[in-house]
Amino acid sequence: MAEAAKIKVLAVDDDESILETYQAGLVRHFEIKTFSDPKKAKDFMDSASPEEMPDVILMDIMMPGISGLVLMTHLHSMLKTAHIPVITVSGKSDDAVVKDALLFGAADFVAKPFDFLDLREKIKKAFAASKKSS
Repeated sequence: MAEAAKIKVLAVDDDESILETYQAGLVRHFEIKTFSDPKKAKDFMDSASPEEMPDVILMDIMMPGISGLVLMTHLHSMLKTAHIPVITVSGKSDDAVVKDALLFGAADFVAKPFDFLDLREKIKKAFAASKKSS
């Protein structure tokens, strides 16, 4: 019996150490692709083939150039990426930040520093919910 395909996660964060943390903590459970530059992540998503598309996106909110909320809005406006759940991640977790993330269409919110068990469960939950609605 073939092993089930891993959930594909795209992580976007301008902090390289956070991306390294994602790689180290999630690679056994998920297929991870990372971008430290939100513009490069946007370009990748704009041109990605269906096979390259992630199942779930982890998106830092505060990034230079393109904020996570702006990039999430862009992805939700495109037919080929609108269905992909975005879990926003931020060092700020006050009510206003969480509310903004959810208003902009985030499937969930994770505060830094995060617990990997909690993060893995949120990824699985977002993936399952997106499969039910498609």
